[in-house]
Amino acid sequence: MATDLTPRVTTELDYAGAERLTMNMGPQHPSAHGVFRAILTLEGETVVGVDAVIGYLHRCHEKLAETLAYVQYPSIASKTDYVAAMTSELAYVMAAERIAKIEVPKRAEHLRVLVAELQRVASHCLWLGTWCMDMGGALGGGATIFLYCIRERELVLDLFEKLTGARLLYGFHQVGGVRYDMPEGFAADCRQTIDLIEARLLEYEAMLEDNTFFLMRTKGVGVISRQLAEEVGISGPLLRASGVDFDLRRDAPYSSYQDFQFKVPVETDGDCLARYRVRMVEFRESIRIVRQILDGLPEGPISSRPGVKAVAQVRVPKGETYTRVEGPRGEVGCYLIADGGPKPYRMKWRGASFSNLAVLPFIIPGHSVADVVAIMGSVDPVFGEVDR
Repeated sequence: MATDLTPRVTTELDYAGAERLTMNMGPQHPSAHGVFRAILTLEGETVVGVDAVIGYLHRCHEKLAETLAYVQYPSIASKTDYVAAMTSELAYVMAAERIAKIEVPKRAEHLRVLVAELQRVASHCLWLGTWCMDMGGALGGGATIFLYCIRERELVLDLFEKLTGARLLYGFHQVGGVRYDMPEGFAADCRQTIDLIEARLLEYEAMLEDNTFFLMRTKGVGVISRQLAEEVGISGPLLRASGVDFDLRRDAPYSSYQDFQFKVPVETDGDCLARYRVRMVEFRESIRIVRQILDGLPEGPISSRPGVKAVAQVRVPKGETYTRVEGPRGEVGCYLIADGGPKPYRMKWRGASFSNLAVLPFIIPGHSVADVVAIMGSVDPVFGEVDR
């Protein structure tokens, strides 16, 4: 039997850059933060185009507002940004109170700010943990910082459970005030919790800012210039990380924020690292506000209206208004039209995540596929308020 002694030749077929590949990232991708679908156009590993597709989580929130009474809808509003339910409820009840010219007792206003800032801490814990897990192996698998952040978030949810009986969706706010006052021992538990979280922020920063891989994955990645930020209309930590010094709590105070001292963090680099740094300062400033409330919480009623005995009990006179609050992801707004009945005539919701997502097609192209995950996680979208 003859033996073929002809040497074998190996031909390497490399990518020459003349072909583009279209790839779906999401809506099932674990780093899609819900149900986001990004249609990526790739040249090799480099993204050259992004088509953002939303709508997989549409639940008719705005239409539901026309069928539910003013005393019913706050529990539905909390399901928009379900990671920051306290903030969503507040935007809605403030709109009804402004049209009806309803005064809110001082104690209730302070309690509203208290839960809003505790909610900001809990939301940022979830953001930091999931973002680091998204970036994965470079951070020791990412699971360590995730578990630490969830551990601290659970402490805040313990406080909410003591206050309202719920851990995710609360029904805390009502037109004219709040439903629940602080139970006995709550203030001491709250102080203990925020002291612990504040100390552990140093652990988070040591784990991340001394990690070369973390800095490589975030510094100079996903840059949003000041001009782009203003043109697209982003808000919250994204806006402040791009050099725009604006925070509704300070620049258009609502509830009782004018009574408290806090710093608005601003960074100018506009990249993932800058957004991280803004939120880390926000952790501490929220804790600072909570301490001020606990030190000076006024006595008095928690609502200017009697307890609700029927869903049609609260009626709002004809009028329309737009109210906005500074949520963990940015401006949350509620445009409400009342016709004098127990239900709104129309309601339109502005979700911070919806506007912030509009910046992705501008900042992702030119980065690798792996960077898409880091960029998107730094935006911190919650799709309940995107699709509504």
